[in-house]
Amino acid sequence: MKKIFVSGCYDILHGGHIQFFKEARSLGDHLTVSFASDKVLWAHKKRRTSLPQDHKLALMTSLDVVDEVVIGDSHEIGLDFKDHFLKIRPDVLAVTDDDKYSKVKRKLCEQIGAEYTILPKTPPQFTPVSTSSIVRNIRTPVYAPLRVDFGGGWLDVPRYSQNGEYIVNCSVSPLVSLSNWNYEKNSGLGGSGAWALLNGQDGVESELNLGVGWQDPAIIRETGLCVWRSGNKPILDFKRNGDFLYGHMALHYTDLPHNTPSNADNSRDYDLIAQAGRTAREGVLNASLPILGEAITASYNAQLKEGMRELENEAGCLGRKYCGGGWGGYALYLFETREDRDIFVGSASCNRPIEPYITIR
Repeated sequence: MKKIFVSGCYDILHGGHIQFFKEARSLGDHLTVSFASDKVLWAHKKRRTSLPQDHKLALMTSLDVVDEVVIGDSHEIGLDFKDHFLKIRPDVLAVTDDDKYSKVKRKLCEQIGAEYTILPKTPPQFTPVSTSSIVRNIRTPVYAPLRVDFGGGWLDVPRYSQNGEYIVNCSVSPLVSLSNWNYEKNSGLGGSGAWALLNGQDGVESELNLGVGWQDPAIIRETGLCVWRSGNKPILDFKRNGDFLYGHMALHYTDLPHNTPSNADNSRDYDLIAQAGRTAREGVLNASLPILGEAITASYNAQLKEGMRELENEAGCLGRKYCGGGWGGYALYLFETREDRDIFVGSASCNRPIEPYITIR
């Protein structure tokens, strides 16, 4: 009888594992599957198991393709299965071509004269997944907010960051989902950050790789009304729920194209942008609409100096500015009263109300 042995964490059993077991079993007459114990997983990967080991044992034992299941409890890195392997003395240790512990496994095989076999990549019978991607999908929300920024925008771009300065922004509702996106896309509201979150990704690295800033994925993941420290990566200075903004914010869609990366290297007044960030921080600290309006106006003045088209002023408006990188897309309007906001919203189909959003944890 030719005995085959495979090992792994198999933290969440999926179709790719089944395919691997079948291909390994085809090499001989008897397949032993070893999986790392909960203690080993904690010791070497510093995380709890996603599926308790008694459940894993029951699932694997029930598989027709598997003849024997053992639990690896050795604390040798890469060789948690060693004790079972030396006792069973299989003819073949089957591994995948991306095995991280090939050197120590080859030496173990040499010790008992077992064959070390790399199973070639074959066309997947199932959509490829990993345990980490399954866990990420479980944690991924169905809905996400978009965001508006009040002051300090561009200071989240690492090459333009300024020590001691701030970026102030707010996640907003209505929310979006992969199947319901009730806003124009590519319009300055941080849609790329929301899209990344809804697809189980962090988003910060992808934004930085585009040559723009991290504020979109940071605020959309954090939610609330947030003040961030300018720098290479998002560091939260403080946040609040944004209740004082309810009934005071609206968006105006300019019907002009918006593309942040293409405008990232424009000449602009970073001193004025930094001033807007500091003022916005003060407005959030004091829950003051007038001070926040001053910050928005300062941001808008920086945008006008950059060359953006002037936005119409409205009755009761405390401040207005283009969202994100500007040059089109949505513009944010902050109003003194809910009545002023609602009159603005009702005056044109391209205007819409938004409210601050914070996740209930």
